[in-house]
Amino acid sequence: MGACGGENEAGSNGGNADDGKITMGFAQVGAESGWRTANTKSIQEAAQAAGIELKFSDAQQKQENQIKAIRSYIAQKVDIIAFSPVVESGWDTVLKEAKDAKIPVILTDRAVDSKDTSLYKTFIGSDFVLEGKKAGEWLVKEYQGKTDTVNIVELQGTTGSAPANDRKSGFADVIKADPKFKVIASQTGDFTRAKGKEVMEAFLKANPKIDVLYAHNDDMGLGAIEAIEAAGKKPGVDIKIITVDAVKDGMTALAAGKINFIVECSPLLGPQLMDLAKKVVKGETVEQRVLTEETTFTPEQAKAALPNRKY
Repeated sequence: MGACGGENEAGSNGGNADDGKITMGFAQVGAESGWRTANTKSIQEAAQAAGIELKFSDAQQKQENQIKAIRSYIAQKVDIIAFSPVVESGWDTVLKEAKDAKIPVILTDRAVDSKDTSLYKTFIGSDFVLEGKKAGEWLVKEYQGKTDTVNIVELQGTTGSAPANDRKSGFADVIKADPKFKVIASQTGDFTRAKGKEVMEAFLKANPKIDVLYAHNDDMGLGAIEAIEAAGKKPGVDIKIITVDAVKDGMTALAAGKINFIVECSPLLGPQLMDLAKKVVKGETVEQRVLTEETTFTPEQAKAALPNRKY
């Protein structure tokens, strides 16, 4: 996950005035999951295809690294900055610096909670609240007509991140109408497989009866499957599992019946991002919120989709 191309200094206007080539600075969250790796690849390939020079940095899940990268892009006078914020808050200062330098910013995949929406041109990504709601709706349907308590454990994404906050609230919103659904434990697994496994091990030790696991991404769900199997239980049968993303490994587990339902969150934002970047640099008006198109998968649907899955 090194830098991608174009390490030379950009010209006084990011090279834009001289040769018409757009230079984009992209500050990525990190490489915490299969989803993120696919997202990075999509951005790098789409930039190349669009003839956009990409300066790429990997923040390794640290906000200070992203802020440093954005400041470096401002200093290099790139034409446009895009980034997927590690957490939602604490961006106003650096975004104001970009605005003062007249460098437009596009948010990808995750939002910021800034009150000043003039600090960025547009946000392209999924509706994470809707993803949480889809997960909750499947659960409600699955247990329709049953009266016994349903004990749920939740593996949250990175604390303070938009997908973690929104997937939690969307899910909670749907299940709260029925008192039989009880979230008995909820903890962050940092969107990683290793942490998902570790936290699930702790959940299993502390709670003898777990009916459902809701994991905010496939990777944590896959880690949890290892813990469930090590505890002598059958994932997908003894403990029903709902995850979000639909990356290949998750879809494979879904097709095998180890996961019961996956809500898709597409990482392939590259082409849409490059189109938006070109419009923004030209000064064209763009929508402030651009949604990605996504679906959901059952085991049967996963079997059908897997052969052509790109990520």
